[in-house]
Amino acid sequence: MRHKIFLSGLLMLSLFPITKLQAQENADSSGNLRKDAVKVFIDCRHCDMDHIRREIPYVNYVRDVREAEVYVLETSQSTGSGGRQYTILFQGLQRFQGMNDTLVYNSQPDDTRDITREGRTKMIKMGMMRYVARTPLFKEVEILPTEGVKTQEVKDKWNYWVFELRTEPQFEAEESLKDLSWDNSINVSRITPAWKLESSFDQSFTRKKYVFDDTTYTRDRSYWSFDNLIVKSLTDHWSAGVVYELKSSSYRNIKFGLNVAPAIEYNIFPYSESTRRQLRILYGIGYIYNRYQDTTIYNKIVENLFEQQLRLAFRVQQKWGYVNVSLQASGYMQDLSKNRLELDGYMRIRLFKGFSLRLSGSVARINDQLSLVKGDLDEAEILLRIRELATAYRVDGRLGIVYTFGSIYNNIVNPRFGN
Repeated sequence: MRHKIFLSGLLMLSLFPITKLQAQENADSSGNLRKDAVKVFIDCRHCDMDHIRREIPYVNYVRDVREAEVYVLETSQSTGSGGRQYTILFQGLQRFQGMNDTLVYNSQPDDTRDITREGRTKMIKMGMMRYVARTPLFKEVEILPTEGVKTQEVKDKWNYWVFELRTEPQFEAEESLKDLSWDNSINVSRITPAWKLESSFDQSFTRKKYVFDDTTYTRDRSYWSFDNLIVKSLTDHWSAGVVYELKSSSYRNIKFGLNVAPAIEYNIFPYSESTRRQLRILYGIGYIYNRYQDTTIYNKIVENLFEQQLRLAFRVQQKWGYVNVSLQASGYMQDLSKNRLELDGYMRIRLFKGFSLRLSGSVARINDQLSLVKGDLDEAEILLRIRELATAYRVDGRLGIVYTFGSIYNNIVNPRFGN
């Protein structure tokens, strides 16, 4: 008898949430306005979707873009002040076909993640109003104005100059291996629609100590560089600029290096559409001066070089997915057999309902390592990557396939026991 009561209790407990869910579904079919809510698909790589669902509960979030009535695409790019500009595209589908809009939100470099998250969410909320207004849920949304802001002229006492200082010491120790590194950088930039000026100083030092057969070995690796970029906007498709660099690298056997490279770039699409699509072609010719730490495999201790470079960069982000591919070819003009060809890419494509393909990787044919040290490297330099090694190629890649099925809705937020 006791077992029968226990089983009956389990049966009642298990049926309770099902009955409650069925009651909610019945309410949806009769009087709940949620069934008429806008079906939204948000395409965003770094959004807090739990926060968005909580703040915008008057729409239905779907897992597949083919079920959506509104497709929302967020893209971003860095601003001259060190913040980010978020461009949010709203594309109406099905009953909202032809109702499209684009909104922009700018974050400041000192904004916290919460401030940026809130600003992006509010912009999505405002963009959704025109669609929600055409559903019965409009009566459930209340818009409250804040205190008015006086119109005033913006005065920038820094004249668009932005400065960033960074230091980052790191330490890791085991019984037979100790690793100390220290990275420092200074970045200065001034970016306006007409000019782009960037300067950066980067310095790093790494010391590795390891014990083998009761003997302690120490190996150091150091690097510093001073990079500068000046770019002038010529038209909505053309740009011209120059890159010059001073550097030193024990890994690459360069005691002192100088590189000056003027270049010109053409974007087939207007730069104003850069957050959604780009096809840029860059060509430049530069002068390189290298003074090496040790004699190279070509018996050089000092070298003057001229290098040409051609680079193609393609990027597009649409509701079907995202593609970012770059192809770079470079070679020394004194000897065109000393060259490098490199292809990098990332793709995320939705092939059909619930099925998406992700592919990323790079491949390079390398034949321009003029600074390699003459002679053999010791075992420690090879294993600890203290010196650059000769290679004819480099390949890396990643492939991912994702398939999801089930309910088309994705409205529920439940963070319990999450990571």
